[in-house]
Amino acid sequence: MTEVSAAAPAPEEVVVGMWQALSQRDWDAVKSFLSGDCLYVDMPMPALAARGPDDIVTRLKIGLEQLASYENHDGVLASNGADVIYEHSETWTFQTGETGVLKFVTVHKVLDGKISVWKDYWDFNSLVAFAPPNHFENLAGADQSWIFDATALV
Repeated sequence: MTEVSAAAPAPEEVVVGMWQALSQRDWDAVKSFLSGDCLYVDMPMPALAARGPDDIVTRLKIGLEQLASYENHDGVLASNGADVIYEHSETWTFQTGETGVLKFVTVHKVLDGKISVWKDYWDFNSLVAFAPPNHFENLAGADQSWIFDATALV
């Protein structure tokens, strides 16, 4: 088990706080929960990871900012100190009316009160099943300066 600093908030509190901020799409608050070198990886696509709060938020905005609504739903939260696993779901509603639920298991490492690793495990095909046809075309044309290939790290 990894030791956690007594002065820092509990890792579970950090994770829940970040997800609450993300559900509100409060980008500055999301950044405040991430370490300066935090690694964010959508595990279906580790070559399209992001590193650092600014690049992570840039990456998150590409998928979430254009949604009509986005909501995170709490689920099981388990930890063994610095490692926190969070089973949850997200409801995505597009401007064109399509709505769907994505189910996630997210693994976080929290060190000194900041998330240093964030790995999302989810089924990409579940998004394909309900996203509007132009969603992926829009993603392809978005800013890609944030891309960090984490394949060798995860």
